[in-house]
Amino acid sequence: MIARSMRRFLHGLAAAAAVLFITGASAQEVKHYRFAYDQPRTTGYGILGDIFSEKLKALSKGTMLIDQYPGAQLGQEPQVLQLVKAGDLEFCISSSANAATLSPQAGVMSMHYLFRSEDHLVKAMANTEVANAVKAMIAETVQGTHVIALATLGLRNMYSKREIKKVEDMKGLKVRVQATPTEDTMFPAYGAQIVHMPFGSVYTSLQTGVVDVAENGVNVYLANKHYEVAPVLSMTEHEANNSLVWVSDKLWNSLTAEQQGWVQAAADEVNKTQPAKAIELEHQSQTKLKSIGVKVVSDVDKSGFIAIADPYLDKLAKELGPHAEKIKNLIRSIN
Repeated sequence: MIARSMRRFLHGLAAAAAVLFITGASAQEVKHYRFAYDQPRTTGYGILGDIFSEKLKALSKGTMLIDQYPGAQLGQEPQVLQLVKAGDLEFCISSSANAATLSPQAGVMSMHYLFRSEDHLVKAMANTEVANAVKAMIAETVQGTHVIALATLGLRNMYSKREIKKVEDMKGLKVRVQATPTEDTMFPAYGAQIVHMPFGSVYTSLQTGVVDVAENGVNVYLANKHYEVAPVLSMTEHEANNSLVWVSDKLWNSLTAEQQGWVQAAADEVNKTQPAKAIELEHQSQTKLKSIGVKVVSDVDKSGFIAIADPYLDKLAKELGPHAEKIKNLIRSIN
């Protein structure tokens, strides 16, 4: 009887130990990964981060969890790109313009009036061929990291203390631009002077007159309160606010084939669904801006801008390189 009780006791202990072991093993399998971006969580970057995080959590059954670091907590985009490239950060988002600091051909995504409308932009960013062409470009030209998805924050517009209704209104104005050959070519062609600076310096520079004009998406303008120092938003829609999602090769190479599949499937969900959600957010943001007294100039005559920009599309793409030409042609062919 005593022996039987002892056997039961030992069996119970063994079962309990097994449960503890399994529970401990499961806990150890849960990994957290940092995902950095320089815009507030309330922007299209936050939409992107949430789509990616939720899909990856579901596919991995809770074993791969994303910790988002919005608002440049881990640095501005050029800095976090370098961290991802070095393997010191797992994931980040960058604009295509900042991607051009690593792969100059990525500047093709920033070309003026490449996208004919918001609808064209959504279709292009969700297009598998376009996404694959961008991934191939980065794979061939950048080491240490690669791109897993495309996204957008909508079309960029100009904001200032004054209206910009036609290209002639740009003459002599100091415009904060992203530091890319595309921007450095196009804004002077419109008659403006270019000024380079990190995004985080734009508010103060508009406030103090270091620059007359900045340009970005509607929601970015709202979320960063740039309307406080530049209360006139002119809907020039001159360029797309496109983004790339990066993963470090250090992390990627440490994952199993199954885990890599989960990460790419979560990124594919971003590619498919984020663009339309971002455009919806742009429209909501414009309504909000009007309600708080921002002057939105919707009747901008774009014809003068387009007449100047159009000849540069082929010229700049060819100068950037074969990947850029292919991407430009793919985007232009989408109806």
